[in-house]
Amino acid sequence: MLGLGGAFLLSGLTGCSDFLDARNLSNAEDADVYFPEHPDQIRPVVYDKVRYIATHIDMLDQAGDLFINPRSADDGTFSMFTVTPDNSTVKSYYQNVMYMINRANCLIHYAGDNAQLAAEGRFIRVLGFYYLTQQFGSVPYVTEYVQTAQNEFPRTPLEECYANMLAECEDLYNNSPLEQQSHTGVASKQAVAAIAAKIALAAGWDLDTSLVNAAAGTYTVNDTKYFKKAVEWADKAIMGIQLTMPFAEKWAWNNEGNEEEIFSAQYDKDGYPGNKATNGHSLMNNYMAYYSNCVQTGQKGTGGGGTNCCSQKAASLFEKGDTRFEGTFMTFFYNAPINPETKNAEWGTQGYMAWYNCTPEEQHDLPIAMRIYPPATTVAEAEADIRQMIADGRILKKFANNTYGVNEPFAAIITGETVTKWEFNSNGTMPSKKTVPYTDFIRESANNGTCVTKYDDPRSEAVTGNQDYRDVPILHVSEMYLVAAEAYLLAGDQANSLKYINAVRKRAGASELASFGAYEAPYVTSANFTFVPLDLILDERARECYAERTRYFDLRRTKQLVRYNLEFSRFIKNVSAMSNAAGEIKWYRPIPQDEIDSNKAISSADQNPGY
Repeated sequence: MLGLGGAFLLSGLTGCSDFLDARNLSNAEDADVYFPEHPDQIRPVVYDKVRYIATHIDMLDQAGDLFINPRSADDGTFSMFTVTPDNSTVKSYYQNVMYMINRANCLIHYAGDNAQLAAEGRFIRVLGFYYLTQQFGSVPYVTEYVQTAQNEFPRTPLEECYANMLAECEDLYNNSPLEQQSHTGVASKQAVAAIAAKIALAAGWDLDTSLVNAAAGTYTVNDTKYFKKAVEWADKAIMGIQLTMPFAEKWAWNNEGNEEEIFSAQYDKDGYPGNKATNGHSLMNNYMAYYSNCVQTGQKGTGGGGTNCCSQKAASLFEKGDTRFEGTFMTFFYNAPINPETKNAEWGTQGYMAWYNCTPEEQHDLPIAMRIYPPATTVAEAEADIRQMIADGRILKKFANNTYGVNEPFAAIITGETVTKWEFNSNGTMPSKKTVPYTDFIRESANNGTCVTKYDDPRSEAVTGNQDYRDVPILHVSEMYLVAAEAYLLAGDQANSLKYINAVRKRAGASELASFGAYEAPYVTSANFTFVPLDLILDERARECYAERTRYFDLRRTKQLVRYNLEFSRFIKNVSAMSNAAGEIKWYRPIPQDEIDSNKAISSADQNPGY
C-alpha cells in the first residue's frame, strides 16, 4: 500500500527543535529492536511529519477565490480542476500524511505504559485523518502500526472515520494525561478540543447536509447534532480567552507561543545541527508576487514566481479600519542602495528586512521603495500621507542610476480590479497618479503589494530557499471563534453566531454588525451572486486566516466550491470545467493511482467522483 509501507527512517532528524532529539536509526529492523526500550525516540519523528501538513500549499489553498498566479497562463492544475490520479503532488500528499499516521501508530504501539506518549501519538493520528478526509473523503482508517509490507486496506466509510476521530478526541480530552495547554508544539487537551471542533463541523456538513444546487451553493440542513457538538468543542478550545491581543502582535515574529496559539509545527534554527540554509521552510517566500533579482533589490525572493499571489477579491476584502490588512501584508518596503562593488543589496538591514532589523531612526534614513495603503484608503488620504513623508525627508524617489535593479519607488492603493498608483520621479516631488489593472500591477517585476508577513523570519540569512525558522500555527484561538460562529449558524442560532463573529471583528477594528443583513462586502460581485449569511463567515475566515492553508477545506466543506469558483475564478466559467465527462463534480481530490494499483482492497470503482 502506498501510504503504509514498512519503511520507517529516522536519519537526519537529530536536534530539529527543543523536543525533537532523535537517535539516527536508518535501518528499520534496528529501529524495531531499539524502540521497545526507548519509545521516546519515536516522538520527534512523529512531530517532524506535522511540518509537512503545516507548510503544504497547493492542495490546501488553491482551487479557491483568494490566490492566483499572475505570471502564468492559468492558476495551476488544482485551480483549473485538471488534476488526475497520476498527479505527483496528490500522491506525495496522500503518502506523507499516511506516513505520519503510521508513525503515530508506531509511537502508540511502543509507548507501553507511557500514557503521555501514547496520547500524543493518538492526537497526531487524529490530526492526520482530519487532513486526509478533507482532501479525499473516506480513507483506510488504520490504527495498528504497520511494520511489514501490507497491501489490503479498504476505504472506511466517511461516517465511521468521523465517528472514530471524535471518539478518540473525547477519550483524549477526558481521560488522557495531556496538559491542558501547550505553546511549544506538543499535543494538549486544548489542541484536542480544537481539532475535534473542526472535525465535528466537517462531519455536520458532510453527513447532515444535502446539496441542492452546486452552482448556487444551496443546501439543506437535515440534522444539527454535529454542529452543536462543534460549538461545544470550540468553546472548550477557546477556554474563555478573549481576543484582546492586537492582530499584528498575534502574528509578530518575536511573539511565538503566545496565548492564542494552540498547536504549531515547530522550528528551531539555533538548535539545528545541520545545514541551516536548507532545513527550515519556505513560507516566508510564498504568498507574494515577483520581485526581480532579489539579491540585488534586497527584497524577499519568491518561490515559483508568484504562484500564490493575492487575488483581486482578496486584495479588497479588508474594510475601513480593519487592522488585519496591515497585520497580514507588508505595507512599507525600504529600498536598498546597491553596493557598487558587489552590485548587491545588504541583506537583513536594507530592503524588505529593514522593517524588522533597523531602528526607527535607521529606517528614516532609508529611501522608501513601496508604500501600500489598505484598500479602503481614499486618494485624498494617501496623497496627504505621501506629502507628509516628503516633508519629513522620507522621500520616495528614483535613484539616479538604476543599473543594478533597485526597486522603482511607488505608492499604491489596491482596490480589487484596479490599483491607484503614484510613480515617483528622480527629484522626489509629488507625482501624478494613474490607474492600472490589478493583474498588470502584480505581474510587473518588483511590484508587490501582496507580500504576506505572517511567516517572516528577520534572522534569515538569505532571500530564497528553506531559510525560514518561524513556527507555523495550525490551530489557534480566533479560528475557534469562527468555527463556533459557523456551527451556530448551521444549528439555526444566528444571534450567537453573530456574537462570535463580532468578537473577531472588534479585535480587528472592523465595525460590529447588528445583523447578518447589515454586512456589505467590500468587493465587487456579479448580479448573479446573492449574499447569504454563510458568505460573511467565509469572508471573516478569509480575513482572519489568510495564507493559513485552510481555504480549500472551507469551500469544499461548506459546499461553496463550485459557486465561488464560478464567481471569482479567472478561468472557471461553468460547472463542466469542474466535472468529468459524466458530469460528476470534483469535490474531492482523486485517490492516487498508485494507491489503487497497489492496495488490493481498493479498485478503480472506489475512485472519487469526477475522476
